Amino acid sequence: METFTLTRKEMSSLLVSLQGRSGKKPIAILQEAWSKHHQPELRQGGSLTAFLSTRLPGVFEKLLKTGRVDGFSLQEIVALGNQIEYTNFSVTSVQNWVKRDFKEFLGAPQAGKKYSLQQAALLFIVEDLKNNLDFVSIRSLFQILFRKPEVEHDDLIRPLDLYEAYTHLFEELDQNNDQMLDVQGHGDGVRNHDVLMENMLRIRSDQYVRHLSGLTSEQREAVRNVLFIAMVSIQTAYFHSLARQYLNATLFLHDLQER
Repeated sequence: METFTLTRKEMSSLLVSLQGRSGKKPIAILQEAWSKHHQPELRQGGSLTAFLSTRLPGVFEKLLKTGRVDGFSLQEIVALGNQIEYTNFSVTSVQNWVKRDFKEFLGAPQAGKKYSLQQAALLFIVEDLKNNLDFVSIRSLFQILFRKPEVEHDDLIRPLDLYEAYTHLFEELDQNNDQMLDVQGHGDGVRNHDVLMENMLRIRSDQYVRHLSGLTSEQREAVRNVLFIAMVSIQTAYFHSLARQYLNATLFLHDLQER
């Protein structure tokens, strides 16, 4: 069966909708995400058959039934995270993040016995950043952004706002959805194309942080740099996933023809 996957932008939009800050209902976001990959079936009247061949995780089924969710268990966060393209969540890893590696930033469940949308977003951010950074470095960034974890109002930016920002910015810079940032200005025989990408990411990050109120110039620069790192980490996630696919294929197919 087909896996129902979401881009990071679609996932952040889903979380924002569940928080009540969107003009779209959660089910509408899921419908748009699914429809985007099934236009031929929709045009030919085969949408039912196509949807019946799509594997829905329990957390999506819950959304379809209730239309809203105030919080998630760790198992639901892992299930939700694994619907994001090019991710590799495991319950064991997330439990370690919650109980040890990022305990001071996550704390106890904030939605009754479940974890809040903000806490889910923070875990998704960790998953992205770990593509390029070690946990010590990620904690250092979190200390700058979220300052006193137990006090929400002193955050430079809330976790869900951060997740929404960099996931939307990345897709704006990947308009053809080929998982590669669209860098303009390349010319034959011109070296240092990496500078073009760096400048592009900095410009878009700068444009975003200009609209953040109540921050000093140093704090805006910190948020900008984290946005920059996060977008690069999304790009890296694609390459990591591609490398894993070829590794798995090599290991699985090795000596198969000789048996």
